[in-house]
Amino acid sequence: MAKQWSAGHSTSILCVGASPGPEGLLASGSEGGEVTVWSQEGTIIGRLTLPGEEDTTSVVFSPAAPCQLYVSHGDTVRVFDPRNLKGHVEEYRGAGEEEINALAINETGSALAVADDSGAVRILELPGGKVCRTLRRHTNICSSVAFRPHRPNNLVSAGLDMQVMLWGLQKTRPLWTLNLQDVAEEEDDHQQRPGQLFNPPLAHCVSVASCGNILGCAAEDGRVYLMRIGKGSKLEQQGAVKAHSQGASQAHFISFLSHPYWLVTGGNDGQVALWDLSKHPVIVPEEKAKTRVTGPQRKGKSRAKRKDQAQAKANPPNSEAEKEEMEDEVAAGSEEVTSEKSGPRISTNHGDKVNWLCPTLLKGEPSVVVADQSCSLSVYPLSQL
Repeated sequence: MAKQWSAGHSTSILCVGASPGPEGLLASGSEGGEVTVWSQEGTIIGRLTLPGEEDTTSVVFSPAAPCQLYVSHGDTVRVFDPRNLKGHVEEYRGAGEEEINALAINETGSALAVADDSGAVRILELPGGKVCRTLRRHTNICSSVAFRPHRPNNLVSAGLDMQVMLWGLQKTRPLWTLNLQDVAEEEDDHQQRPGQLFNPPLAHCVSVASCGNILGCAAEDGRVYLMRIGKGSKLEQQGAVKAHSQGASQAHFISFLSHPYWLVTGGNDGQVALWDLSKHPVIVPEEKAKTRVTGPQRKGKSRAKRKDQAQAKANPPNSEAEKEEMEDEVAAGSEEVTSEKSGPRISTNHGDKVNWLCPTLLKGEPSVVVADQSCSLSVYPLSQL
């Protein structure tokens, strides 16, 4: 079962981050401005409480400089040396227009994205923290941001307006926008459930696979929405996986397993699940996907055509019997069956609403660190979920 890392917080933990590298540290933030840094064994390296009463909403290590820990609370970002939390190295007051929800740093360590309650995404130059861009297209809270690997000037944002946007940082308008409600309606129609009421697909967490071309977004309707980016950074395909019976709060691609398409998800239903999406139709290359669905699939199709393709491809099973039947068909070599229909590879009932998931290697063992409504962290080896 899960190991418990305790005594690091006195309030509910809201966010977790892991430093890259075999000896990397971990950090967690909680309500009331608490920040704790942990060793890979779960030993507390340092603790502090930030001034004011704002929650610690994001903790991110710089991919280019693991000795720099970026922490958001209120509208402020502070930079710490994680091995010495006594004083911050830098402070960016007013980094967000309103309360900050999420931070992301590109792989070169040259840009910090700040998403806030106003819906704006600010891009800060690093080092220094100078605001060089403000991206305004979300009409509600911007809840999550992520840079694309291998493309340090491409950023993905997601918000409670049910929109996912891809940005090129040279411009202040998105390269494209996907309305998750449109995809949700196609999914519901295809599953012959029109008229049923579901939570709207408010976007909570966006992640980009290490290949840089596959996006995943956890939403309030329990689905994880998948997108494939094609040539010219165009949206090439979209679909969804019904991952949780209540809102999906977290979805993170894992960079250290056998391929880039492993995804770990967590939800308000208390479930934590590991998915192998390598055969999902959004991820399968187009020439291979042609054998899985009927009808032509050329690049450059209209938005309506792409919607039709997503509708034809995404149809997860509704019962355990259907899941078993689909798995049997996969074993028999059926070309039309995808990994989505066989459910998660492994899952566990964590038993509490998931606030944050952080996949990481702990002493070489693939693991996921789970933050929930409690003041302790739970650590699951991915092999034992």
